[in-house]
Amino acid sequence: MTAVSVIGGSGYAGGELVRLLLAHPHATLGQVTSERNAGKFVRSVHPNLRKVTDLKFSSIEKLGPCDVLFVALPHGVAMGKMAELRGKADVVIDLSADFRLRDPAGYPTWYGHDHTEPDILAEATYGIPELHRAEIATANLIACAGCMATTSILGLYPLYRAGVVDTVMPVFIEAKTGSSGSGGGPSLGSHHPERSGAYRSFKPTGHRHTAEIIQSLTKEGGSPPPVAFSATGIDAVRGILATSHVTLKEPLPEKDLWAIFRAAYRDEPFMRLVKESGGIHRYPEPKLLTGTNWCDVGFERDPHGNRVVVMAALDNLMKGAAGQAVQAFNIRCGFPESTALDFAGLHPL
Repeated sequence: MTAVSVIGGSGYAGGELVRLLLAHPHATLGQVTSERNAGKFVRSVHPNLRKVTDLKFSSIEKLGPCDVLFVALPHGVAMGKMAELRGKADVVIDLSADFRLRDPAGYPTWYGHDHTEPDILAEATYGIPELHRAEIATANLIACAGCMATTSILGLYPLYRAGVVDTVMPVFIEAKTGSSGSGGGPSLGSHHPERSGAYRSFKPTGHRHTAEIIQSLTKEGGSPPPVAFSATGIDAVRGILATSHVTLKEPLPEKDLWAIFRAAYRDEPFMRLVKESGGIHRYPEPKLLTGTNWCDVGFERDPHGNRVVVMAALDNLMKGAAGQAVQAFNIRCGFPESTALDFAGLHPL
């Protein structure tokens, strides 16, 4: 059994981590920290865990050693604690944004502050398994990708990998996301009368996940592709749908596009190609993925030009956060990759 602990377990992603790790046959969950809830039962914050665990939250000051440490602290907090936290575990899996970008110079641009631990940053491995499985298998610091970045990257990566995209032209990405992506802290934007029924653009330009998308779609030694990313909040709790408009170098028949996506994802345990000829579920839908670690990808070829519309969907708290972290944990520890992540979802929901 692998001894694991969770730092910052009172948030939505932290709660999903606790749920998944409690059900993991090869993990023993020792501690779950929360400063404002220290001493309270975990189930008092995550009521879905009633009669599942009697664990109580502890303070980070009382954190003991373990084999693998999951860190779900707010952005900007993890980097200041990472040197100390790495002394508690051989492997650290960080769900914050603090170690996602390879170049520390990107942090002032996209996050508004300098990176205080560039030496540790240089040791981090970006945690999308479909792109970096081999590196994750030996990494001691894994930086899980952002939820909207993960959705966008997994949709577009096959086309960029195949070299069929016109990288002079920008790719336009519109990501629609549910309210849980904003975290559990109350705000005017999450207040029910303001959020209910809303379809609200909250970051039409300059979203921080743009940096991760550019980083992942840039070929080694190549120039960064232009990425125009916009984010919209919708009246849902979970889920992301990223709709991307990409220009190809030349028109490709549908069978060639199928071949590109199949070549990238045919052996991936959590990737599905969704493109049906009829019915209401012809393309990826976040609702069908609630609670799962699946990422569904579909596409539509524009018959009037070189444009391809790529649609990707996932649950932001699972494949976009906790599920991705546990998937990386499985890879790093040599467990079957789908361990504790095999929930198929519900329909109808």
